[in-house]
Amino acid sequence: MKLKIEKTSAYVWFDAEFTSLDLEQARLLQVAVILTDTDLKRIAPPEEDLNLCIRLDEGEQVSPWVAENLPELVARCRAEEAVSVEEADRQIAALLDRYCGTPCKEMSDRPVLAGNSVHNDWFLMRRFLPEFARRLHYRLLDVSSIKIQWQDWAGGQPFDKGCIDLLNHYFPGGFIAGPNAHDALFDIKASIAELAFYRSKLTF
Repeated sequence: MKLKIEKTSAYVWFDAEFTSLDLEQARLLQVAVILTDTDLKRIAPPEEDLNLCIRLDEGEQVSPWVAENLPELVARCRAEEAVSVEEADRQIAALLDRYCGTPCKEMSDRPVLAGNSVHNDWFLMRRFLPEFARRLHYRLLDVSSIKIQWQDWAGGQPFDKGCIDLLNHYFPGGFIAGPNAHDALFDIKASIAELAFYRSKLTF
């Protein structure tokens, strides 16, 4: 008797920037979301990608590393464009409801969270974005795991996320403007391109 193959309904590409590298103390600074199917084709148009700065309250501090490396993001989180973490949760949940048919009663129908080292994002997402979290499958698609196999098992060279031509070659539809380290939306696009690269090289 053959087991039924249940294909994942969608990938929810998610990345976040944090107030601290210590996840036990960290809060969200920025969240970004792109929705694709399992072939990495968009199921929501680019204009519906979410890229939200989370409001920093007056006097709320960030770690020295974040202050030194993400000053522009910190400034945006103190500006008018920033939203509350509750509003970010609402917007992400609404996006999934619109394009992924969530909330789903059956776990097998729920979309899967995807990204690079996405367990870190999962940790804070479950703490601060409960409506988003309850719409997701318990499984994760972590591109970092495939990266390790690519380098250790296949002996492949690391995927260069700093090469814009490489990113646009593998990112479905292209249109990545340029490298932007520590930006959540750029990191998502780079992760999608990276998975597409590995898929073109590895066979199962």
